[in-house]
Amino acid sequence: MPCSLSMQKVAPQRLKGRVSFRCEANQSTPSLEGLSSHAEFCKVEAILRPWRLAHVATGLLKVGIRGVTVSDVKGFGAQGGARERQAGSEFGENSFVSKVKLEVVVSKDQVETVIDTIIDQARTGEIGDGKIFVSPVSDVIRVRTGERGLKAERMAGGRADILSTSNGKGT
Repeated sequence: MPCSLSMQKVAPQRLKGRVSFRCEANQSTPSLEGLSSHAEFCKVEAILRPWRLAHVATGLLKVGIRGVTVSDVKGFGAQGGARERQAGSEFGENSFVSKVKLEVVVSKDQVETVIDTIIDQARTGEIGDGKIFVSPVSDVIRVRTGERGLKAERMAGGRADILSTSNGKGT
């Protein structure tokens, strides 16, 4: 299923003390549901301090997110000439700083929970805390079974199982 996404500039929204810009797909009101008219899923990518990863992973597990991918990355950003301390060393504008990139694909209704959890667990208040990117994903396919969509995205013991157990419903 192809993903057709037309990007429009929208006014910034203030959410819990932060400014958030949204991508819109043929809609006039900014919202996450407007990321793509065909996409049921979003990919949340976060560039974080390596030593905050365990906190973020624990927080995501608590809200029922079971599948994440983590990569070691290097880069520099807004800190520019500001010095950042990491493992006893200082890094500046001409140095690449080691970070981790956390990636998770979730259904659209889980995106704000994932974003809030990452921010709550990763924020130190210092320059270099990281960035979060949200992109539409047109489909999810489980290689082992060929399942697509929500069946492929759901994991045993994941959010769906936790919610169905707490609501007294079976899956």
